[in-house]
Amino acid sequence: MMVSIFPEKQPKRQKVTGYIHSVETCGTVDGPGIRYVIFTQGCPLRCLYCHNPDCREPHQGKLVTVDELIADIQHYQSYLRQGGVTASGGEPLMQPEFVREIFERCHELGLHTALDTSGYVLLEAAKPVVAVTDLVLLDIKSFLPQTYRRVTGVTITPTLELAKYLDEIHKPTWIRFVLVPGLTDDPENMRGLAQFVANLRNVEKVEVLPFHKMGEYKWRQIGLPYELFDTPAASPEDVQRAIALFREYDLNVQ
Repeated sequence: MMVSIFPEKQPKRQKVTGYIHSVETCGTVDGPGIRYVIFTQGCPLRCLYCHNPDCREPHQGKLVTVDELIADIQHYQSYLRQGGVTASGGEPLMQPEFVREIFERCHELGLHTALDTSGYVLLEAAKPVVAVTDLVLLDIKSFLPQTYRRVTGVTITPTLELAKYLDEIHKPTWIRFVLVPGLTDDPENMRGLAQFVANLRNVEKVEVLPFHKMGEYKWRQIGLPYELFDTPAASPEDVQRAIALFREYDLNVQ
């Protein structure tokens, strides 16, 4: 009996494509270490303070293959070893198959993966992506339901469901909260979020991100009305007050 000494040919990968807005090859604020950040196109939220409103429409970005992205990531692989790859947006979970394939390929390269998401997605669609994600950056834009809808235009329910699922499977998670003066800085709103997060065992830290106006010009460029024109940026004192409130609940806050 003859035994073949040649390995069977592996089936070729199907070319998976997706829409992206842009990439950042040396990101330092979207997960640990230096990161390659992929800003995906498309977002179901309409956040009043969005600094990437040009990411909203799902098919207005650049159509790319996962192969193209991985080839580019490999150019930076040596200094991504202490960091990794982050899928942001827009909302990356609007393209779950695309993001899952990127993360699977990143793991083949030994690279850490992070998912920056609002959580506004059907939980069953999110689960396959979460399974290949090392760290979730979960943006909880607000907590009081009426405030959340005012900020985002959608309901908070799917985000809280995803947060509970991440806790259930012990997925490492960072919670991100944008502090907007006169909008999200109500102590009742922040305290409600702090109480909710304090009951999650998988949360490694909470990031309080100060509202800024660096994306305001994009709203003008694409002809969208910007409601926060007169809203001041969050001051260092505002941020420290919010951090102190979250720390009352024994949370690791930055």
